[in-house]
Amino acid sequence: MRFILLVFINAFAVGLSIACMNFYFQQSWGYFLITLAISFTISFVAFYYLFQRYIYNKIKLIYKLIHNLKLGKDLKAALGDRMSDDPINDVEQQVRDWAKEKKKEIDTLKEQERFRREFLANISHEFKTPLFAIQGYIDALQEGMVQEDPEMAAQFLMKASQNLDRLTFLIKDLDEISKLESGQIPITYQKFDLVTLVKEVMESMEDKAKSHNITLVFKEKYQHPMMVMADREKIRQVLVNLIDNSLKYGKANGCTDIRIYELFETVLVEVTDDGIGIEEKNLPRVFERFYRTDKSRSRKIGGSGLGLAIVKHIIEAHEQTINVRSTEGLGTTFAFTLEKVKPSL
Repeated sequence: MRFILLVFINAFAVGLSIACMNFYFQQSWGYFLITLAISFTISFVAFYYLFQRYIYNKIKLIYKLIHNLKLGKDLKAALGDRMSDDPINDVEQQVRDWAKEKKKEIDTLKEQERFRREFLANISHEFKTPLFAIQGYIDALQEGMVQEDPEMAAQFLMKASQNLDRLTFLIKDLDEISKLESGQIPITYQKFDLVTLVKEVMESMEDKAKSHNITLVFKEKYQHPMMVMADREKIRQVLVNLIDNSLKYGKANGCTDIRIYELFETVLVEVTDDGIGIEEKNLPRVFERFYRTDKSRSRKIGGSGLGLAIVKHIIEAHEQTINVRSTEGLGTTFAFTLEKVKPSL
């Protein structure tokens, strides 16, 4: 429709111009109308032919090519796709949509490149710190410290061993998260009582909590079984990592509270601490590998920096969700869902 209108306007403009010029010389309205009709008709046919052959058909071809590219087709594929009667408007809309998609792809690639650089920088730092420490201790021992100061040599050996343990722990976590991402570690579903598992994990971490002067709280109301369908050992690992994280960043004489809520078809588990909290700008990145909200303190606390990333992968492998909410200076809550086992009738 727009095509015909465009041809009509152009033909009428040309015809009117020629008719006005003829009227100027002839001073006759009859000649004016005849000239207008003839010149308009000739111009309309000429413009229609030119526009159809050199513009309209080309635009149709461009539209179909863009459409095929968006569908991932080969450029040599048959151009038999449906299109509307207004290809000019279609092409405009297609180009806009295509530009938006390409911009999203470029932004995604830039974000991935930024993440890759940060990941390489972080993993390089994580490996260099214990390696340089081990190298320093071994160099000192090789220079004769064993004979000169046996007591100091023993301390150096112990510190070197601790850094080796840190390296081993880091490599183990890297291997595990790699397998989780690639799906090499299967999820073994089974029915089990979540309340019992929480109590087992709390009991196993009680000594560590005492060393941080933090109390683990699991209210007395959780006495009845809460049956869920999940991989028991993987969920144990999730709970251990989340509670361990709360102990690292909790405040002295504080508490870590574990709560369970029944939803419609899922069970919601929350692990809450009253520690330093997380800045709002850092919340979207807490599950990234090696991302630390407080790098200076995190280095002193230790850990591989992969705990929360592993937690996220385990929960997502269960096709469930995990999220975090936090208020700086007040504390942090990690919450995840599990599939609830429906009671048998």
